[in-house]
Amino acid sequence: MFEILFLGTSASAPSANRGLSGQIVSHNEYRFLIDCGEGTQRQILQSGIGFKRLTRILLTHGHLDHILGLGGLLSTLLRWESIDELNIFGGRSTLERVRTLLYDVVLRGNQPPMPLKIIEVKPGIVFEADDFTVTAFPVTHRGPDCLGYVFEEKARRPFLSQKADELGVPFGPERGELVAGKEIILTNSKRITPDDVLGDWEKGSKLIVVGDAGRTDNLIEVCKDADALVIESTYLDEEADMAKQFSHLTARMGAELAIKARVKKLILTHISRRYRGKDVIAQAQSVFPNTVVARDFDTFQIKREI
Repeated sequence: MFEILFLGTSASAPSANRGLSGQIVSHNEYRFLIDCGEGTQRQILQSGIGFKRLTRILLTHGHLDHILGLGGLLSTLLRWESIDELNIFGGRSTLERVRTLLYDVVLRGNQPPMPLKIIEVKPGIVFEADDFTVTAFPVTHRGPDCLGYVFEEKARRPFLSQKADELGVPFGPERGELVAGKEIILTNSKRITPDDVLGDWEKGSKLIVVGDAGRTDNLIEVCKDADALVIESTYLDEEADMAKQFSHLTARMGAELAIKARVKKLILTHISRRYRGKDVIAQAQSVFPNTVVARDFDTFQIKREI
């Protein structure tokens, strides 16, 4: 299961009720900050989630409403907070801007208070844990190196506790060894294999996070069968020409992508302050009913639907 916390949901500039782009995706002990718009550090504090274990930042692109908060965040880490390391991932052109912001403006010849790594990302696996992966994919927006991210749990075989009980497998490390794919021998010399106590393979949950985007036809395959899709909705249909001009999406375009990709749930963000949330959701739900419009500090749990 993944959990996503929205720190900022406004497009381009903050509104009275919406901060600039930022989300935290969590999976067990791991946390990932996706984008860091102006004011993100205050949103982190206000949310109550804090800075602990927030060591990985994934950037979708280099526009200021998605990266400017990095300066304030690093400044806070210099003086007030302590983390073991900070790893910032993004496309090449995005990271060029980030380096200027952090090293020329914030640090100005000083050393960061923790190991700071700025890591160029190309499409492919960005991070891998025992039970899930984070994969980057290309997105079309203004400028090069724009990215989205797939958070996906690895397929697993569920442990059949009742079957294990029937076979006399004791509670303890023996069960862990079977889950890890190892045979065990009981005290009565009976051999138990993983196939004896593990069910069929089951897919894990899949969360897609897209930053700004100007088209969706090249996103269908990567979004296919996702349990949740987070994507921008800067405009409504009446300003579709402006959306095209600035390489953004309308609510309807996001909803149509959700249908084509057979997504289970659609979460819209990056809302222009010219619109009310209820108008955005009305347009999207007319196409794809299982749509919500995220607000600042909304949290969603993303589980695999059986």
